[in-house]
Amino acid sequence: MAKQSGLGDNLYVAGYDLSGDISSIGNVGGGPAALDVTGIDKSAMERIGGIKDGRLQFASFFNKGTDRAHPRLSALPIGDVVASYFRGITLGGPSANIVAKQLNYDGTRGDSGEFTFSIDAQANGYGVEWGRSLTAGKRTDTTGTNGLSVDFGAGSPPLFDGNALFGLQAYLHVFAFTGTSLTVKLQQSSDNGGTDAWADVTGGTFTAATGVTSERIATSGSQTVKRYLRVVTTGTFTSATFAVSVVRNDTAVVF
Repeated sequence: MAKQSGLGDNLYVAGYDLSGDISSIGNVGGGPAALDVTGIDKSAMERIGGIKDGRLQFASFFNKGTDRAHPRLSALPIGDVVASYFRGITLGGPSANIVAKQLNYDGTRGDSGEFTFSIDAQANGYGVEWGRSLTAGKRTDTTGTNGLSVDFGAGSPPLFDGNALFGLQAYLHVFAFTGTSLTVKLQQSSDNGGTDAWADVTGGTFTAATGVTSERIATSGSQTVKRYLRVVTTGTFTSATFAVSVVRNDTAVVF
């Protein structure tokens, strides 16, 4: 694959698309803490993995419009927020997701007159999870729809037969909704619906939405997930705009 720029990215926070108000992404990072376990008989460092952590840092412009950056970020909620960074809006593209505490909303007025804010979201419970987008950025359905599929590749060792053996996590943002109820769920197939018909992923259904919302779900960590995944919507609605990211685990994960 050719090298890419960071043009055309999106940032979703708690069911709101703040992309047009974000000036930069400062840091998307995390992983296990490195614990020093070097014995006195060693000539080089020894380390083991400790507690997982994650962070998403970004800067925003001042926009006080309805549902824009300022009213959403200045609230500094005490509870968790779900945030997703989509590296481009191509179906199957990389996406980083986090359940986090928003620690700050620090404003800076520059000499040139610009007014920007820095935001630091620190992971709570899961760290940063890189996955793939199962919607091409935001998707709008006007009725129940079977979405296009994404090929998640060879799967877990040692067979590499298309099956991942350690479950998945998924993230949902619902940005706009008109109707009574929207159910968003994941389906899987080993051959993109050829001889293996599409079927629901066990544990892969989000809570039915009735308005703007966001959610993280996770299946069993020992569950087999097939090679192809898609997003299906059902319910009673005339318009629903949403985005989904999925992290399929080819190796074991522990939270």
